[in-house]
Amino acid sequence: ETPTEATSDKPNILLIIADDMGLDATPGFDIGTIKPNMPNLESMINSGVRFTNLWSNPTCTPTRSSILTGKYGFRTNVLNVGDVLSTSETSLQQFLTANSPDYSNAVIGKWHLSSSASHPTAMGIDYYAGLLSGGVQSYWNWNLTENQQTANSTEYTTTKFTDLAIDWVSNQTDPWFLWLAYNAPHTPFHLPPNELHSQGSLPSDQASIDANPLPYYMAMLEAMDSEIGRLLNSMSTEERENTVVIFIGDNGTPNAVVQEYISQRAKGTVYQGGVNVPMIVSGKNVGRFNTVEDALVNTTDLFATIADIAGTGTTEINDSKSFKELLTTASAETREYTYTEISRDNGSDYTIRNATHKYILFADGDEAFYDLSENSFENTNLLNANQLPLSAANSAIKDELIDRLNEIRQ
Repeated sequence: ETPTEATSDKPNILLIIADDMGLDATPGFDIGTIKPNMPNLESMINSGVRFTNLWSNPTCTPTRSSILTGKYGFRTNVLNVGDVLSTSETSLQQFLTANSPDYSNAVIGKWHLSSSASHPTAMGIDYYAGLLSGGVQSYWNWNLTENQQTANSTEYTTTKFTDLAIDWVSNQTDPWFLWLAYNAPHTPFHLPPNELHSQGSLPSDQASIDANPLPYYMAMLEAMDSEIGRLLNSMSTEERENTVVIFIGDNGTPNAVVQEYISQRAKGTVYQGGVNVPMIVSGKNVGRFNTVEDALVNTTDLFATIADIAGTGTTEINDSKSFKELLTTASAETREYTYTEISRDNGSDYTIRNATHKYILFADGDEAFYDLSENSFENTNLLNANQLPLSAANSAIKDELIDRLNEIRQ
């Protein structure tokens, strides 16, 4: 085996998570009329695959848990913001350590799976540095936890996380897996350092931001992109070429800045505006360029996919199915259904979809059924009185989706 073959079997894996970034806020996707200027992300799009049908959870904690465990939230009791992930669960990092021990791993940035400084270590993270909580009061004044010690930081979070990532990557001699979780563009909306964005000179007072938050949200995304570029440029050509980069949003755009979707159907809901998030994969062993992939994918699938890329031989585990083959071939076998959920005071909202249709069962017992191939914005609930009765074909699809939903939740 030549050194080149050896490295391609064990590429570095960089998972970048943006916080509260839906399709409407992402270059390269058809939804949303105002887009941030993100040349580094656009370069990944041009050299990789953009996935149009990735489903996350409606909020960040359960999505992060789904990636870390490869399990739906109801299996881990992580169903909403602030739920704590049990250390009895096997994390992706622990799985890699056991099954592909060449890999070193780190999580840098937002954790939000427990407020305990020892929790990342207990979950098998070799190196953790970042923000344990869900957000910050100020991007320039926040609590940085590193080596289980927490201290105040006055460095801009997006820049600090990038600095930490650059330092960690530069010290690696083995294949590595870096989970880089920015808290951008999560609230509080603000004006980032001028050199990091191209939104121009905006007023920085709170009243101006509150009156028109969208350009500030865009500036925060642009700042993140600038820093992603700095991380990628810090690597040698050889290391960069041996790295696969996976970029995702963790849930939909917040309602204050959402575009095209109804604002009450954005982050925090099981509607498309809350759970249909961007994913772009580029880099080592990605053989499809500037390609749009419509296959159904779930954030749980990142567990098996990353394990597969790392050479563990695993293609399916828990609720996770590897989509690695989609990085090289359009005809790879994919999911027939994808599922997600959120807990409410009176129960949970559950949703499932196939290639064309989506069914929602709300906590209060109400139902919704949409033909996404006809209306991707869920404007026509086929179960409304004025739409009934369902056609025979739609009725059969609805029954099938309910059966699959019940199977998943058994």
